[in-house]
Amino acid sequence: MRLSIFGLGYVGCVSAACFADKGHEVIGVDANQLKVDIINEGRSPIVEAGIEDLIKTAVKEKRLRATTDSLDAVHQSDISLVCVGTPCNHNGSLDLTYIKRVCQQIGEAIEAKPRFHIVAIRSTMLPGTIEQTVMPTLEVYSGKRAGRDFGVAINPEFLREGTSVQDFHNPPFTLIGCDSQDALEPLRKLYAQINAPIIAIGIKEAEMVKYTCNSFHALKVTFANEIGNLCKALGIDSHQVMEAFCQDTKLNLSPYYLKPGFAFGGSCLPKDLRAITYKAKEADVETPLLNSILLSNRQQIERAIDMVLQTGRKSVGVLGLSFKSGTDDLRESPIVTLIETLIGKGLKLAIYDKDVELARLFGANKEYIEKEIPHISSLMRSSLQDVVEGSEVIIIGKKAQEFQALADKLNNGRVIIDLVRQFEIAEARKNYQGMCW
Repeated sequence: MRLSIFGLGYVGCVSAACFADKGHEVIGVDANQLKVDIINEGRSPIVEAGIEDLIKTAVKEKRLRATTDSLDAVHQSDISLVCVGTPCNHNGSLDLTYIKRVCQQIGEAIEAKPRFHIVAIRSTMLPGTIEQTVMPTLEVYSGKRAGRDFGVAINPEFLREGTSVQDFHNPPFTLIGCDSQDALEPLRKLYAQINAPIIAIGIKEAEMVKYTCNSFHALKVTFANEIGNLCKALGIDSHQVMEAFCQDTKLNLSPYYLKPGFAFGGSCLPKDLRAITYKAKEADVETPLLNSILLSNRQQIERAIDMVLQTGRKSVGVLGLSFKSGTDDLRESPIVTLIETLIGKGLKLAIYDKDVELARLFGANKEYIEKEIPHISSLMRSSLQDVVEGSEVIIIGKKAQEFQALADKLNNGRVIIDLVRQFEIAEARKNYQGMCW
């Protein structure tokens, strides 16, 4: 496959060298004549172990060359990979100067190209940039229509400086954001020799994945440092603590808990967060990240309350009262907080929870229900149908198979507010609202 790679900075050089190493014919494009000359001499313009050897071999075998001529590069290639920088402005917004310039160049080249061409962005860009900047710029300067006359995709890179060659050949996955099969299939073939799954999703979703990854990496570093600072103050070996922590791949280092939705609750998480942040205060250690968790959790409850109030309806049915499915535990249940707030706002509520209904009769929570929250207990109903039929708004607070029958009622005028993704988006209807989707 023939590639033109725009931008011969770090990502562009690594991509050019590695794709050429895989047998593709690569044309590197850059406005800097010095970079172009260095590559054409078989040398590397960046310092990275292994890159110069790859470039030297690829140039010698005529699988890699560099040029300042963007028109020729586009006409001599099937896919253009854009690897230019997207630096931050002082206010944090992205400076898209280089992206716009390259898209103009590629667009002008596509105008005179009779064959279908694919433009894939490797640069890191905020969600919406493809739709609001890349596509319009390409269309204006080519006079053609994206998706019909040329393809557009985003193909984020996940290369770490110092280990980029290894990362290129052994990624956790290859991400392609694309809304057209005509663009997707050639990109799949481009990565056919890479032993990693290809994840094909929507363009905006793919734009967001890169930021999600990097934000989580930053979060992990900060979390480990705050735990380390507290450990040091308490005379604890933080590395032993984190080594043990990382052994848990079922909960700690896993997809578990990483499902957007409603707030957490229960007998452990809120209590233990309060305890460890109190201990940090005692030790005179600042833990801004840990301190922010309960505040963020409370704001998620506030979002759910606002979703209900925005409907303007007064009769609300709540399905689920305990803090998660499969338990009758009401301790620090965020649903209880939501219900108490809605009662205070003057709404009429009815509650159904099969697990808690059993607990009300003989479970461990009987005393808590009857003595601590009798005002909520009196709102509980034993029939799911009664709650649904008597409500204008239905809140799904935890997953249960019996709630799946509500899918048939999504178009009957009732508003369903789903806090746990009981239904997939494909099942959604006009009056369905998801918590984070």
